[in-house]
Amino acid sequence: MLVVLDLLGVAVFAASGALAAVHARLDVFGVVVLAGVTALGGGIVRDVLLGIAPPTTLRQWPYLLTPLVIALIVFRFHPTVARLRRGVQLADALGLALFATTGTAVALSAGAPAVTAALIGVITGIGGGVLRDVLLNEVPLVLRREIYALAAAAGAAVVVARRPPRAPAGTGHARGRCARRGATRPRPVAAVERARSPLLIPRDPTCPTATS
Repeated sequence: MLVVLDLLGVAVFAASGALAAVHARLDVFGVVVLAGVTALGGGIVRDVLLGIAPPTTLRQWPYLLTPLVIALIVFRFHPTVARLRRGVQLADALGLALFATTGTAVALSAGAPAVTAALIGVITGIGGGVLRDVLLNEVPLVLRREIYALAAAAGAAVVVARRPPRAPAGTGHARGRCARRGATRPRPVAAVERARSPLLIPRDPTCPTATS
């Protein structure tokens, strides 16, 4: 499900970049490049921050094919697209929502703390749009309309708040370690005598002892 949402975010951000490129009267190569940068920029920054190398979007072909197809479709049928600026803003809003939530979810699944995951989600959401506006020599939309960053932060906060609670750190590991060592089972007398030898590894004091 996370991959589907991620690809959907790639598609709508690619449409955002392609529409902005058409509005700026770029050729087909410029439309494809801008669509790719807008669609993949936020995800690449997210993976770099999380130490995922190479980034997921560069390892799986659907992430590369999706912006290419969307860019060609937008370039071919752009005369029928009315109100390009409104279309850019709508695609931007959809991409922001999808990327902020999926970026936060990916960061949480990678073990990032809640605050860090929320920040990575915001960066994932606004990163592609910022790169698009910089390439078009415009002030990034997120700096002109503060609602964009606030919406991304709100979406990331909702994902963090709805995450399942974690078990106390080390609980399962310690329980499994103690079970493997047989700390909760009575030991034979001979085993107890051997355990007194200084050549053997001492018993883990954190494991519970069994009473007979």
